Amino acid sequence: QVQLVESGGGLVQAGGSLRLSCAASGRTFRRYAMGWFRQAPGKERDFVAAISWNGDNTYYADSVKGRFTISRDNAKNTVYLQMNSLKPEDTAVYYCARDAEVGGYYPRSYDYWGQGTQVTVSS
Repeated sequence: QVQLVESGGGLVQAGGSLRLSCAASGRTFRRYAMGWFRQAPGKERDFVAAISWNGDNTYYADSVKGRFTISRDNAKNTVYLQMNSLKPEDTAVYYCARDAEVGGYYPRSYDYWGQGTQVTVSS
């Protein structure tokens, strides 16, 4: 069973920064593309960013381009989301997820999800 555990969330003032981490179990982590999603109260879960299995390709939602950076360290079985210039509208529960297909570049579906970590941005 694949397990994903997010950490690094918290309360931050507008304009501040946070770095989220997603630690994955299993030796096959390095072969899978990964993604970050977020869900605000009363809203649907939205795509935030994704990274290919080898880290060579990254994708971002328009709302976070230029502010967020996704990265991965396959040696540590960890994917990161660096969030800068945070805005109150970034407030949400953030989830990491694994691409359903091995060796992927752009994920189209996901099969494992973390428990989520809360990010709250105050004004």
